[in-house]
Amino acid sequence: MELQLKDAAVVVVGGASGIGKACVAAFVREGARVALWDISPDVESLAGAEPVEGWTVDIADESAVRSAVTATESRIGPIQHLVQAAAVGSGKLGFPFTRLQPSDWSRVLEVNISGMVNVAHAIAPGMVDRSEGTMVFVASVAGQIGSPTDPPYSASKAANINFAQVMAKDLASSGVRVNTVCPGMVRTPLNQSVWKSWNDRQAPEQQLGYDEWAAEKIQQLVPLGRWQQPEDVANMIVFLSSVRAAQVTGQTINVDGGYVMHS
Repeated sequence: MELQLKDAAVVVVGGASGIGKACVAAFVREGARVALWDISPDVESLAGAEPVEGWTVDIADESAVRSAVTATESRIGPIQHLVQAAAVGSGKLGFPFTRLQPSDWSRVLEVNISGMVNVAHAIAPGMVDRSEGTMVFVASVAGQIGSPTDPPYSASKAANINFAQVMAKDLASSGVRVNTVCPGMVRTPLNQSVWKSWNDRQAPEQQLGYDEWAAEKIQQLVPLGRWQQPEDVANMIVFLSSVRAAQVTGQTINVDGGYVMHS
């Protein structure tokens, strides 16, 4: 299937690990020119060989994001496709939510919501001026079901979904498409932090290893009965960024093995 992404200028935010890293590799395979943004100080070495460029960017810092746009476009050209995969969790088990304190919310909302806003405001105007572009935001099934595991994370992902729909409506007349992809159970550092916060609260005799914990959850919750891989999510994101999805905007698409099914 020809996706027509060769030489397209793509920014992947949070591209140093997990789903973002898989997206970088997937776009490179399609022949795109990719810029990798991440908070990691080693991002330039992580970017690796051409055609990937790397910048260390804290998306919670508006001025840093705007500077990154300028630097990126000077190297790979006007940004045509955005993937926003950067996110953090509270690192604490939130069931019930009163286990957390209000102070546990600040950084999660700053990165996951304000970071999304900063990136969107910095990149959308250029796409509007050129009357083309796509944005895909990585949210989570937790943003649809009120997951009690990490309330700040869950709430922030719901905000991601809603704001993406707002942008899709606002930007459609300018030829810019905006969608959200919601992963389910994926082997990422963030997923491992959820396990650790749960495990640390269990009595020693009830603690489970990460693989055992995850396998139990998957069998209970995921109809297809297996992990989703970062590459599964990346494949959907690349498709949504391509001409093959030219009529798809404002959608929330789950890559979750059937975990969330809306009737």
